Amino acid sequence: MKKKSVLVSMLLFMSATIFGQTGKIAFMRQLVPIENFKETDFLTSFELNENTDFKIRVFLGKPLTNYLHQLSPQLTTDELTKNGNYQFTFFVDNKKIYVENLNVGAGSADSKNQRTVFSVPLISSTNEDSWGRFLWSRFIANGAQEAFTNGEHLLKIEIRPYLKLYEVLTGNIIAEGQIKIIVPEIKINEIQVKVQPIKPLKDWQISKEKLDTAKIEELNRKIATQSYKNITSVVVIKDGKLLIEEYFNGANRNTLHDTRSVGKSFASTLLGIAIKDKHIKDEMQMLKAYYDLKAFQNYSSPKDSITLKSLLTMSSSFEGTDIDSESPGNEENMYPTKNWVEFTLNLPINKSKIAMPRWDYFTAGVVLLGDIINKSVPNGLEKYADKNLFQPLGITKYKWQFTPQKVANTAGGLQLRSLDYAKFGQLYKNQGNWNGKQILTQEWVTKSLSKQMKISEGEYYGYLFWNKTYTVGGKNYEVYYSSGNGGNKIFIFKNQPFVIIITSTAYNQAYGHKQVDKIMQEYLIPAITK
Repeated sequence: MKKKSVLVSMLLFMSATIFGQTGKIAFMRQLVPIENFKETDFLTSFELNENTDFKIRVFLGKPLTNYLHQLSPQLTTDELTKNGNYQFTFFVDNKKIYVENLNVGAGSADSKNQRTVFSVPLISSTNEDSWGRFLWSRFIANGAQEAFTNGEHLLKIEIRPYLKLYEVLTGNIIAEGQIKIIVPEIKINEIQVKVQPIKPLKDWQISKEKLDTAKIEELNRKIATQSYKNITSVVVIKDGKLLIEEYFNGANRNTLHDTRSVGKSFASTLLGIAIKDKHIKDEMQMLKAYYDLKAFQNYSSPKDSITLKSLLTMSSSFEGTDIDSESPGNEENMYPTKNWVEFTLNLPINKSKIAMPRWDYFTAGVVLLGDIINKSVPNGLEKYADKNLFQPLGITKYKWQFTPQKVANTAGGLQLRSLDYAKFGQLYKNQGNWNGKQILTQEWVTKSLSKQMKISEGEYYGYLFWNKTYTVGGKNYEVYYSSGNGGNKIFIFKNQPFVIIITSTAYNQAYGHKQVDKIMQEYLIPAITK
């Protein structure tokens, strides 16, 4: 096996030398085997298309670790590979668009120590799992989406070594390349751009308030030309009336949208209703009231005192976070298991979280909440939700996903129509009241939308609701919101009479959430607050 690796390395080095590619980035459609590839396999231009393949092959003068050694000669090889990687810089038309220090976990230690040539897909028709695809997606989300207008552009990529110690050390360019990118013009029917007329309907009065239709048409054009990708609906409620109802990419008024983790907010709602109905005492109840925790793995006494509130605010002491792929409690480790509740209760405790509680996005904790609701309410969670939430709101068309134990999945995946998500948002805007019926207590709404945990500067978390502030035209607009993978949102404005729904299918794309922020700041808020 070692002889084969040495032979391949020699072939790579010889090929790079023959074609004069050392220190270069070559662009390709398909990765031709190194022993067969020829210079004509390299692209000089590429028509941008998400449904095709676009890859790079990088030719270095020596392995990455050698370059890292120049930045910090005193470190061992192991220390260098654990603390360093490649820095990518992207230019479009000679303007720097995006710089990223690739996560140190991207690429194996062997590849950093031995390889002088590596290949990675940037766009893949098969959606193969690769750090290159996610890097490209983040580049698109952080400026390239706007830079790649119709026509021809020059894309340039520079690669440098970097080390993250007490400070970030960056070396000189070790590889670079450029290619002409052709962005085809997407022909659209001007009817797609016009503000869509709202047809009469039973559940909503239609607002007669004015709005900036030119702004909405400008947004519609961006969506139609895929400057903003995979948006399926935009709904705006003002003063409890339907102001904007727009559908895109094949969706319509009756489409059920998979908004992923938006469904977590419904778990908060159902817990609030169960507390109102006295099926659950309050959110300060502890897990030991519902489970014999000593019967599960990794038992320690702090598990007993984990409260429902800590699961609502994602501040429990479980050793679990979805932010770190290596975390034992990461949701991707949960999904293949036969019992998600057991998976969660088997997790160890993170002692640092006991000493200093902190917000840490933890899907498995919301599964626990769903299980507790399911075993506490009459006839289980699914029927209870239908009787006490959906029927009072007039929601008759919806679809749950289920856990392996056939419990409605509160972690996400609940599908509703856009106008029904709007009802959910308006319920909170109405302080828990719908058509004269108090579905939720005002106290629960206040707690849910309060700044329970700080996430980062200007961003907070309540009871499975987020909070942040948009600044438009020098004015602040504070919003509470539900959020799901791909840029799915329910926005509830604090001091303005608006509820906004945006649905999208940009799942696992870095631009999914970012483009929604742009839509809010540059189009929707200016259009409706004119």
